[in-house]
Amino acid sequence: MSDTLTLATDLISRATVTPVDAGCQQMLAERLERSGFKATHLRYEDVNNLWITHGEGSPRFIYVGHTDVVPAGPVNQWISDPFKPEIREGFLYGRGAADMKGSIASMVTAMERFVASYPDHAGTIGLLLTSDEEGPSINGTRKVIEYLVEQNMKIDWCLVGEPSSKKTLGDVIKNGRRGSLGAKLTVFGIQGHVAYPHLARNPIHLFAPALAELSSMRWDDGNEFYPPTSFQISNLNAGTGADNVIPGHLDVMFNFRFSTEVTQAELEQKVEEILARHQLEYDIEWKLSGQPFVTTKGELLNAVIHAVKETIGFEPEVSTGGGTSDGRFIAPTGAQIVELGPVNTTIHKLNECVKADDLDTLSSTYENILQRLFC
Repeated sequence: MSDTLTLATDLISRATVTPVDAGCQQMLAERLERSGFKATHLRYEDVNNLWITHGEGSPRFIYVGHTDVVPAGPVNQWISDPFKPEIREGFLYGRGAADMKGSIASMVTAMERFVASYPDHAGTIGLLLTSDEEGPSINGTRKVIEYLVEQNMKIDWCLVGEPSSKKTLGDVIKNGRRGSLGAKLTVFGIQGHVAYPHLARNPIHLFAPALAELSSMRWDDGNEFYPPTSFQISNLNAGTGADNVIPGHLDVMFNFRFSTEVTQAELEQKVEEILARHQLEYDIEWKLSGQPFVTTKGELLNAVIHAVKETIGFEPEVSTGGGTSDGRFIAPTGAQIVELGPVNTTIHKLNECVKADDLDTLSSTYENILQRLFC
């Protein structure tokens, strides 16, 4: 078993359901310190974070990842224990294999080989890990970036190890992400008996025309980096559970995944204009999870594209699709950000897995990126 694969199995065997770290960061810090890295452990409330670097000054290249994972779900529906990694038919199985302990193992071994070959490299290379990516994302990367800003340490290049690939390793890299804006909406009516609708106001009926308008609206046309903004209802809830009672209120949850063609303020204004036009009585609570960001060009994007071509053998598709990542907390500092990681078809699913050989290939690709940027 290769060094990268051995490290990945060690990480997967630690049950790190968010925000638990189970000693992953301490183990990785001790390992990298043997190669001359300097570690800073940053704990905020119940979240462990690690900032570990080799070298000094600019340019700063940082790998970004998370040691926490989502819950395994029904363990009896897994082929094998989700926290007892197994290799079967060339695939490494276990919670976090693809998202994203396989990437972390590949990053660590890539850095070890690089500093062994170039101990006096220019600038700084390092790793930022959190145990709060799959959770609220309050005391993780967001807080570490605040700490770095206070210390006047600016990240120039950031490679996030999220599983970006679609069908085969390296076929897709991400140069940005859409923004995420969610809302909790309550539409008020008047509760009553279904046999006397004239004495009640049904909030579901009242909201239906507004929902039709919201669902059919084209918010923007996107651009060369982003698809058009998407509006999706994620939950509707009303009623007492009795079929003869008109509900007094309707609770609605929805989310926008938005491009740089529209702002948070514009989306909120348009929604509230529609609600007002339909004369609804309502309360709404908005939650911004992240602004859209994109790296359209630069040394990092070029290095990643050419490293994939040289190591894996083809030119990757560049995309901003998918959900959010911790890159959203780093982008406002001005860093160039690219995401490259394993195939994502099994992430958050039962029997999560990654092709075992892909981890060594990914580690070689990560090392190639370092060589292109620093040599």
